[in-house]
Amino acid sequence: MDIVAREVLSAPTSLAETRTLNIVILGVSLISALGAAWIVLSFILFRSLRSFRHQLILGLAISDFWMAINFMSSTAVNLSGHLISEPPQKAFCSFNGFMTQLFVTQTDYWVLTIAVCTFLVLASYKRQSSWIQEHRIVLWCLPWGFSTLCAALGLGFAGYGNIGAWCWFTSDRTRLLVNFIPRWIIIIAILAIYLRLYMIIYKAHNSFVSFDQDGRSNTHSLSPENESVSSTSRIGRPYNTLELHSKEDGVPDGSKSTSRAKRPRHTRGTNPVLKNLAYQMMIYPLVYMLIWTIPTCIRIYQSVTNKPAPFGIATVDKACIVVQGFGDALIYGFNESSKGVWRERFTRRRNNSNAIPVS
Repeated sequence: MDIVAREVLSAPTSLAETRTLNIVILGVSLISALGAAWIVLSFILFRSLRSFRHQLILGLAISDFWMAINFMSSTAVNLSGHLISEPPQKAFCSFNGFMTQLFVTQTDYWVLTIAVCTFLVLASYKRQSSWIQEHRIVLWCLPWGFSTLCAALGLGFAGYGNIGAWCWFTSDRTRLLVNFIPRWIIIIAILAIYLRLYMIIYKAHNSFVSFDQDGRSNTHSLSPENESVSSTSRIGRPYNTLELHSKEDGVPDGSKSTSRAKRPRHTRGTNPVLKNLAYQMMIYPLVYMLIWTIPTCIRIYQSVTNKPAPFGIATVDKACIVVQGFGDALIYGFNESSKGVWRERFTRRRNNSNAIPVS
């Protein structure tokens, strides 16, 4: 009886609301799938976007893409008239719920992995950063392993049922304890990680400013003052600010023209790069906090009051969960080097098309 009551809290109460919700979720999931596909396509097309960190972002994008496809499949079934809440669709609903739990938790692990690896590399933890770059297959197995285990345990102990546009845990309290509380722990963790990196890079930025003002030409004078300067020296052009390369990756394509002899010349033009990088890192956890605030509040409200949220708010709640793929595309794609590489590619193609052939 409790399960039935909680299913009513999560799912719409009429066919009209169900159809409206599924149309909205289908549209949002399509946008998320396109955003994730853009990151994957960028990785495939551009060699300069195959750095160590972009390989981790690729893992996140693949999870986002299949999560969006999973949402699209359940909404397509609902809109076809074969509701996933009906007994004939029970097997599909269980599979859909398993995949939902798999990829939703997996994206959390990918975000945490990216933050930890970024910190180890940029904060100059040489032994740890060398290990993770030499054992990247382990980093790929961890999110998949933990998320698969979590989804299997959820299927075995709680089961998955219809919540309106897809299948998941029908109990708001279960979702709150299993998904949302761990997610906020991860969000707080990456907030602390990027805050620490912000302090390191901002301190390096101030050291560059002091170096320019003093007019000194010996870069070794910076090393004793701030260890983080050496860790930020691997940062390339402004749109390559977060490229972390492994030993075999070598120098980024965009910074090959910058020789080792020229690196000591830290000018004021470099300072905005470090400052923007520090601010950019703080955007990541803030965006995740924004995306998951409404769904978390709805879970708490429905768990405490045992009353369903208004349909409009419940629709926004589910849309926030589905939009994560598009949010990751904005965070890890549009703000990073892929934006500059695509711009450069289109600019080169436009210049070639406008070139006058010589007869």
